[in-house]
Amino acid sequence: MRRPILLAVSHGTSDAEGARAIADLVDAVAAAVPDVEVRSAFVDVQQPDAADLLPTIEGPVVIVPLLLSRGFHVHHDLHGMAAKKADAVVSNPMGPDPRLAEVLADRLADASADTPSADTGAREPVILAVAGSRDADSLTDAEAMASLLSLRLGARVELAYLAARQPDLPTAVAAHPDAVVSTYLLAQGFFFDMTVSQADGRTVTLPLLDGTTVPQPLIDLIVARYDEASARLLSPVGPITEAARS
Repeated sequence: MRRPILLAVSHGTSDAEGARAIADLVDAVAAAVPDVEVRSAFVDVQQPDAADLLPTIEGPVVIVPLLLSRGFHVHHDLHGMAAKKADAVVSNPMGPDPRLAEVLADRLADASADTPSADTGAREPVILAVAGSRDADSLTDAEAMASLLSLRLGARVELAYLAARQPDLPTAVAAHPDAVVSTYLLAQGFFFDMTVSQADGRTVTLPLLDGTTVPQPLIDLIVARYDEASARLLSPVGPITEAARS
């Protein structure tokens, strides 16, 4: 039996480097699962639009959000389009997950090597800069990710939001003048540029995808999300309810 298609859906960006980094991630996932057809789509900015592409795909589909938390795009856009296709299911988003904390810690280590004053072993807290959303689940996910990173680092982690919530990044930076800013974004784009501009000259780590080698933990995470959702999709128990999709 053919395995479900993996439809990797990201937000989309007009930033050329960010777009290339996401494309590299999708290519790396495809190489990791050679028996699965992997396709990509977007919910904004870039094409193809996921809502337009999904109805054209024949057979079962697992939609994997290349998004770091639950929010409007997951709950409304992706689940909304999957509800119109009986053999489609949406996996959990990428975060929160310990594998993301691993990559964030690596980015902090890279920043420490480049800028000794950014050594998180000597400077606390770390400010985790997240995009932010008014969705209540996104707040839960951001707090969980901060806890996972704190556990990974053995250091205090404070959240700052780039939109929708408080504290915003300028407030967090002012409150913690020695802190390093850990960028909890998948790739470069609008929010990364905002992070740099609001960080008041502090050390800012690169996003999870730094534009060079795709981190293996991110590949493993997406494959795991696909496998989990694929098992639900192919289960003979009965029709997939909205609760089971989430």
